[in-house]
Amino acid sequence: MIENDLDDVLLIEGLVYNFPWSRSIFTDCLRVGYCSWILQTSNNEINAYGIMSVAVGECHILNLCVHPRSQRMGFGNNLLHYLLDVARKHSANVAFLEVRPSNDAARHLYANAGFNEVGMRRDYYPAKSGREDAIILARSI
Repeated sequence: MIENDLDDVLLIEGLVYNFPWSRSIFTDCLRVGYCSWILQTSNNEINAYGIMSVAVGECHILNLCVHPRSQRMGFGNNLLHYLLDVARKHSANVAFLEVRPSNDAARHLYANAGFNEVGMRRDYYPAKSGREDAIILARSI
C-alpha cells in the first residue's frame, strides 16, 4: 500500500465499516512503516487491504478489509495468510488482533486460520448504540 492507494482504500473502508478509519490513520500507518498491503486485480482494482505492525517477536493485525464485491471469494483468507508469512519473515512468533463479537464473517475467517480467543477489551469499538467490546485473538506463527 502506498499513499496513492488511499482514495480507493478509504472508499472500501467506508463501504465496509460503520466507523471507518480516517485518512490520517492510514497515512500514519504508512509513515511509521507498518506492513501495509493491498490485493488488486489485474486491472488495478483493489479487492482487499491489510495493515500490521511487527515488533519484538509478535505481530498485530490492525486492519484487514475486503471490498464487498470481493467478499466470500477467498481474498480475506489469502491476505491474512500473506500477512502471517510476512510476520514470520520478520521473526514474529505470535499474531494478535481484535475483532467485534458481531462480525461473524471475520470471526469465522480467523478461527479457520487457527486464531483463538485470549481476552476481551471492554467498550473498545464505537457502535451505533454506544460501544462494543473487542475479542482479542491470537495464534502462534
